[in-house]
Amino acid sequence: MEFFDFGTIFFLIAAVVIFFQLRNVLGRRTGNERPPFDPYTAARTAKDAPAKNENVVSLPRKRAAGEPVDDAYAAIDAFEKPGSDLNKGLRAIKDADSAFEPKSFVDGAKMAYEMIVMAYADGDRKTLKNLLSREVFDGFVAAISDRESRSEKIQSSFVGIDKADIVSAEMKGSEAHVTLRIVSELISATRNKAGEVIDGDPETVAEVKDVWTFARDTRSKDPNWKLVATEEEE
Repeated sequence: MEFFDFGTIFFLIAAVVIFFQLRNVLGRRTGNERPPFDPYTAARTAKDAPAKNENVVSLPRKRAAGEPVDDAYAAIDAFEKPGSDLNKGLRAIKDADSAFEPKSFVDGAKMAYEMIVMAYADGDRKTLKNLLSREVFDGFVAAISDRESRSEKIQSSFVGIDKADIVSAEMKGSEAHVTLRIVSELISATRNKAGEVIDGDPETVAEVKDVWTFARDTRSKDPNWKLVATEEEE
């Protein structure tokens, strides 16, 4: 007959205690963990998501009989005066995507703007690929590759965004397009292979004005908006 000595029993007990402590600290996976935060879908609430069945796809809510038409556009009318071209464009997007809210969209777009600007400076192609349309991504990558071929590096610090205003919104077929005018502050300098500054200033905060357009196919299950056009305002 085999017997456990005292040392063996001690280590078995210690292993069990450690296991339960780890489970209490780390918790257990249940299959219901929340996905990583998506800046574009911050406005999407639990009522827009499948309740427990992951195979269920939420559809735009139908307006109940007798419900005032304008109630569905209350957030849009508070954001932009009714009757304007911008208000009409935002309403058209709301009709195609019931989860769309302009204020939440602007908040998400500001986060995406900073991510894109810094990813471009760092040459982070992976981050850019998730946030840009194919055409814009190809243009950014070409510029990054050209910079790298000359052994140049961009040194950037993002200070903040002063203003971010929606200037136009429209549906193009099933695609929603929203254009923003963004005024930001950035410290940026490009250095050559020798480390000399050849563009910008590493100690000066510069004001940058951009006009960016984001788009999303409202028929797609993919909730992400992507940057489809950029323009630097003079």
